[in-house]
Amino acid sequence: MKSTLSLAQYVKKRNGVPLGASGSMTNMLSRALGASSFWGGWQYWNPIWGYYLSRNIMRPLASFLPVSLAILVTFLVSGALHDIAVSIIKWKIVLFFTPWFGLMGLVVIVSKAVGISYGQVSWPVRALTNASFIFVSLGITYFLETLYA
Repeated sequence: MKSTLSLAQYVKKRNGVPLGASGSMTNMLSRALGASSFWGGWQYWNPIWGYYLSRNIMRPLASFLPVSLAILVTFLVSGALHDIAVSIIKWKIVLFFTPWFGLMGLVVIVSKAVGISYGQVSWPVRALTNASFIFVSLGITYFLETLYA
């Protein structure tokens, strides 16, 4: 039987500091952006959200789907939940985050499959590389949204 970490244990493992501790956000951003791969960066990004997505979406799906498909669906669910939250705030339907997160999910899957790693370069270069993946996928999504709007 697989052991399950509590939320507090999971956050401490990902952030290096306890849940709610001073420096938690700084550690999360530093570890996520400075990761040696785009795949690795997502293991540190927003550990509270990641805990619930992993526990309630990713792991159950991975029990009967290929892991790569479970990852993609998890990114899509996360995007859809972001779209729902923004739609409620704006009082209109927003469908931006689902395709953006889907695209980032594809980048995670492909970069892991082909073994893209840049752990040998300095932290600033890794951070720029990881941030570039995020902003390029954001730009592509925004461009396609304006193209088809």
